[in-house]
Amino acid sequence: MTTPLFLLRCVEIGISVADLDLLTIGLVLDVWTEKLNDSAKYARLASQDDMNRF
Repeated sequence: MTTPLFLLRCVEIGISVADLDLLTIGLVLDVWTEKLNDSAKYARLASQDDMNRF
């Protein structure tokens, strides 16, 4: 990943340059990945019973 691409990803998720002093590259990439997962559709969501069994 290049620096311009990293900065573009930051802009896409609303992270300012000042915020980058407080965050790691890994955290920024994790947030960006989770943003992409927000639109994922799941066939079945886990219930409380599923979590208890887990």
